[in-house]
Amino acid sequence: MAFTDGGRGQTGLRRGSWSGCYSLITGICRLWEGRVGVFSLPQTFFMPYGPDVLSFLQLIRSFPLRYPLLATAFTVVAGMSFLLGGQALAAPAASFTPAQRAEIVGIMRDALQNDPSILTDAIRAIREKAEEQKQDSTLAAVKAHQSELQSAPDFAIRGNPHGRITVVEFYDPRCSYCRSMMGEVDSFLSRHPDVRLVEKVVPVLGSNSVLDTRAIFAASAQGKYEVMRRALMADTTKPTMERIVELAQANGIDTKKLTADMSSPQTMALINTNLDQARAVGLDGTPTFIFGTAAVAPGALEADQMDAFLERARKA
Repeated sequence: MAFTDGGRGQTGLRRGSWSGCYSLITGICRLWEGRVGVFSLPQTFFMPYGPDVLSFLQLIRSFPLRYPLLATAFTVVAGMSFLLGGQALAAPAASFTPAQRAEIVGIMRDALQNDPSILTDAIRAIREKAEEQKQDSTLAAVKAHQSELQSAPDFAIRGNPHGRITVVEFYDPRCSYCRSMMGEVDSFLSRHPDVRLVEKVVPVLGSNSVLDTRAIFAASAQGKYEVMRRALMADTTKPTMERIVELAQANGIDTKKLTADMSSPQTMALINTNLDQARAVGLDGTPTFIFGTAAVAPGALEADQMDAFLERARKA
C-alpha cells in the first residue's frame, strides 16, 4: 500500500474499453438517425456492452446539446453505418473502409480541437465518479471496523471523552499538512464540546516518521504523550536520537526510560495496530479525518469544511 503526504488517488477507465465504446457509438448513431431516442433508453439496454461502456454512455448523454460538433461527428458515423446496410446494433470497427475510418477520425479530431472542453469534462466526470466509488468503499470499511477505529488508549483521546460524535484523525508526525492542522484541530475541539477526537499516529513517510512515532508512544508511558507529540511536530530540525533526547530533557521526560521504551513490545504493538487500521480502511494519505461513519476527509481542511463534515455525521 502506497501512502502520500496529503495525496490523492486518481482512477480512469480500464484499459481496453475503447473498442467497446467505439462500437457503441456506431450503434447509438444508428438509433439516432433511425428516430429512436438513445438518450431515453434505459441503461439495461446497454448491459451487454459491459460496465465500461455504461460509464461511457453516462458521459455522452449530454453531448448532442452541449457539443454540436461532436454530435455532428456521431451523425456522420451513423450515416456511414447505414450505407453498410442492416448490420447488428454494434457494428465492429472492421466494417468501415480505410477511407471511412479516416474521415471519422478527422471529424472527431476537429471536434476535439475546436472544443477541447469535451475531453476536460469527460476526464472530470470520470475522476469524480472514481472518487465517489472510493468514498463509498472507504465508508463501508469504516463501518465494518468502527469499533477498532474509535478505540484508542486514553492518552490518544482528546476533546470530550464521552462526546456524542467521534472523529478519528490519522496523522504522521513528519507530515507538513498534519503539522499545519494542529491549530485547526485545537480550534475545532474548542468550537464543538460534544466531539471526541481519537488520534491515530501512523508513520507512513519513512524512517524519520518511525523514529518520531516511537518517541511519542514511548513518552506516553510517562504520561507525556501530548507533550512529546507537540514538541516533535513543532520542531523543524532533522529528527535524530540526540535531538529527541534534547526535547525530552527540555520537557521533563526521563530520557533513559524513554530510550528503552522506544523499543518496547508495547510501543511496537501500538504502531502496528494503527497501521493495520489504516490499511483496513484503505488510507492513502495523511492527514485523514473520519467523521463518525458518515464521511472520510483526506488532506488539510479548512474550519468550515470540518464543521460541514461534523454536521453530516450528526445527521447520519
